[in-house]
Order: sequence, then structure tokens, then C-alpha cells
Amino acid sequence: MSTLLKENILNLSVAEIPEAVKLSKSDKAELDERLALYHQNPETGAPWGLVKERIKNRYGA
Repeated sequence: MSTLLKENILNLSVAEIPEAVKLSKSDKAELDERLALYHQNPETGAPWGLVKERIKNRYGA
């Protein structure tokens, strides 16, 4: 995951300001793939608060 993508995830809510998030083509492709996997099995996801905390703990952001 690129540093830019990690920073965007931690600093912005895409739902609030989607045009403010700048993604590379590869980052967008990865997010599209993850979204498709989620739609195939939505029970495997985690709440945003938990995901954000995991990212902060892993990358020290």
C-alpha cells in the first residue's frame, strides 16, 4: 500500500470529500478489487474505527 494511500485513509473520510483523495491507478485498482471482494462476502469486513486503529498501530500514523 503506498504512503499516499495510507495518508489519505487516515486523514480523510472519502465519503465526505471524495474528490480530495488522489489515487494512483494501482491504488485505485487495489481498492476496486477489495471492494469487489467485500461485495462477494460482506460479513468478512471490519468496522471503519477498528480498521483505522489497526492502520495507526501498524504504521505509526
